[in-house]
Amino acid sequence: MRIALGVEYDGTDFLGWQRLAHGATVQGALEQALSRVAAQPVEVTCAGRTDAGVHGRCQVVHFDTQVERDMRGWVLGACSNLPTGVAVLWAQPVPGAFHARFSARSRRYRYTILNRPVRAALDARYVTWERLPLDAAAMHGAAQALLGEHDFSAFRAVSCQAAHARRCVLGLEVHRQGEHVIVDIEANAFLHHMVRNIVGSLLPVGRGQQPVTWPGKLLAGRDREAAGPTAPSSGLVFVGPRYEAHWGLPAEVSQ
Repeated sequence: MRIALGVEYDGTDFLGWQRLAHGATVQGALEQALSRVAAQPVEVTCAGRTDAGVHGRCQVVHFDTQVERDMRGWVLGACSNLPTGVAVLWAQPVPGAFHARFSARSRRYRYTILNRPVRAALDARYVTWERLPLDAAAMHGAAQALLGEHDFSAFRAVSCQAAHARRCVLGLEVHRQGEHVIVDIEANAFLHHMVRNIVGSLLPVGRGQQPVTWPGKLLAGRDREAAGPTAPSSGLVFVGPRYEAHWGLPAEVSQ
């Protein structure tokens, strides 16, 4: 049987999603919890790996098992064995053809910037602080040059292992909500640090240090060294993937 799970996590205290031998990861914690429920080893495959400090609103994973448990048992059993920063939101059986990564049509991220003179206290784990006033409308206008399919080498980490840098950005919106500036981005897939590097290149536009045309010029130039710095991980949340409706997954990840 193949089972899909929706997983929420606070990435602050983890070295990222992917299992590592030398430190705590979300995948490692989840597999350990599921293995206890199954009383045998369980390995999961995710929709999209996240870096150290990045959070997940609804990561989707799948795993195969011959162990019989009802779906509520998988959810409650996993949650009871997980650290407080990770929770399984739902579980459901899926066809064997479903693949958490390859069946996803797109992936969505949200980056939150606290824009006020004083740093955060209560929300410090979930926002990036910018004390200088930001022009969210200018940032939004600048971001529109990144829509569509392009070579995103200018926004790709040096350590990125992807075979190529072509990605298709389906939506990119920047808007203000009170003291917060929100960046929402959806693409078919992302390069390593792509979202954080895009945000790092929108911030100088928001501060008035670069013109609205700058991100588009960076995109065309394909030079990572010319672009803005990588924005901190704390403000980034993997909202979740999107799948075709025929897979029957919950509405938050269905299209």
